[in-house]
Amino acid sequence: MNYQIRIQKILAQLEATGEVTIKGLAQTLGTAEITIRRDLNQLAADGMLSRTHGGAIKVNQPELPHRFQNKAAVNQVAKDHICRRAAADIQDGDIIFLDCGSTVFRLCPFIRNKKIKVITNSIPVIYALQDSHVSLNIIGGEFDATRQAIHGKMATQHIASYHATKAFVGVDGITPKGLFANSEKEATITLAMAAQSRHTYLLCDDSKIGKATYYQFADLRLVHTLITNATSDILKPFKKSGIQLISTP
Repeated sequence: MNYQIRIQKILAQLEATGEVTIKGLAQTLGTAEITIRRDLNQLAADGMLSRTHGGAIKVNQPELPHRFQNKAAVNQVAKDHICRRAAADIQDGDIIFLDCGSTVFRLCPFIRNKKIKVITNSIPVIYALQDSHVSLNIIGGEFDATRQAIHGKMATQHIASYHATKAFVGVDGITPKGLFANSEKEATITLAMAAQSRHTYLLCDDSKIGKATYYQFADLRLVHTLITNATSDILKPFKKSGIQLISTP
């Protein structure tokens, strides 16, 4: 049984029972205990569970509005692959911006154990990272209940007061012509975060590639790195853009 299938089964059992043991998982999955121990250690490092002597317990996740939960659950496996890769570029001591996108939100479990500072306008990100090693800087402004985020003039002024090593943002669409959003408010936040960061990462699954939506707010030069699950064939039109292209499994 390969790693990804084991992880899915371990997390499913943990969700159902709240607690698992190495011995029990080894018997259920037909895998050596040393392999299960390694899997649990990796999941604990990613913030997906808490290790106990002989097993693991479930990490309590925040209750989010159903509308946001549903959006975050779309293409969840692809988003997790993207965010695991993105987290590998985040080092202790980094100061990072996180926007309110559902893909960026999936980054939270993979950075809970990192000693970093996060500046965000996302309420779900704040809840997901509370009681973690992460230091939070919460952007102020007008609350958007639909997006579970803070927007407005005060929010952009807040962002302009800080400098980050990295920004992780999402979009509603990306084509060789540029970046697209469904909301001018979200586009303004993305532009503000990118302007105050040394390196901007765009995290998006393949459903956003080649998609032009309501509002084109920037050209491709706004971002330095695109991390996506899109195949190399789909990414061909972007190869001359100057963006670093990282394709996950």
